[in-house]
Amino acid sequence: MGSISFSEEQEAMVKEAWELMKPNVQELGLKMFSLVGQMLPEAAGMFYFLKDPNQIPQNNPQLRSHVVKVFTMTCESAAQLRQNGKVVPVGSTLKRMGSIHLKKGVQESHFEVIKVAFLKVVKEAVGEKWSEEMGAAWAEAYDQLAAAFIAEMKIQSAN
Repeated sequence: MGSISFSEEQEAMVKEAWELMKPNVQELGLKMFSLVGQMLPEAAGMFYFLKDPNQIPQNNPQLRSHVVKVFTMTCESAAQLRQNGKVVPVGSTLKRMGSIHLKKGVQESHFEVIKVAFLKVVKEAVGEKWSEEMGAAWAEAYDQLAAAFIAEMKIQSAN
């Protein structure tokens, strides 16, 4: 895995969008997880708080902290992609995250569904600032993060 080509323009778009989203990160994260729950009913079993996709317990403190973590990690990793040349998840180790996702039965294909939900939420959140280029920058950043998770999950399942 060579260094990632993530341009200054892409980095700037991601950072701009992240600044716009930061104040509403809980709400955006909840929206993303409810989309995931609708698109991927089997994911509901992985997140106890998604048991009923129509009834997301928005005031569940664990759900709130989880969505903030996921959303923040994706956005912060994206914002640092060019500088680091690779994904560096913030706030937790990839190993720990990989093992949790593995235990919960997260599949490689689930990352694609989450990506669709994530991009949809970003697009809504940034409104008229959205462009095809911004979408491509976020997609690239998300793919890099997902690839890092998947690689870690593979290492752990082989052990």
